[in-house]
Amino acid sequence: MSASRHVIKVDPFVSEFDMNLIRPLSRSIRLNGFATCLRLEQVYWNILGGMAEDNHCSVSTLLSHVDREVHLRYGGVKNFSALVRVVCVMNGIKDLAPAVSR
Repeated sequence: MSASRHVIKVDPFVSEFDMNLIRPLSRSIRLNGFATCLRLEQVYWNILGGMAEDNHCSVSTLLSHVDREVHLRYGGVKNFSALVRVVCVMNGIKDLAPAVSR
């Protein structure tokens, strides 16, 4: 049996794709007064930096807000890194959020 090859119509790599964005980077941060380490790919640190700038705060302050809100709204989360990644993605597609969250 031969495997059929599907033709991709939309290239998932954007022009001038930067492979450095996939590099994982660990940073020490303070979440609501507690020191911890968070490991995310560079692209997420870039997004968090932009979100923090939009909110006139530091990345640690922004992440403390995320941590506090997930505890208040949902009782916490087991994988904080995954939560942060999804928050970054949803922030990037916020205008499409109703269609994406179905």
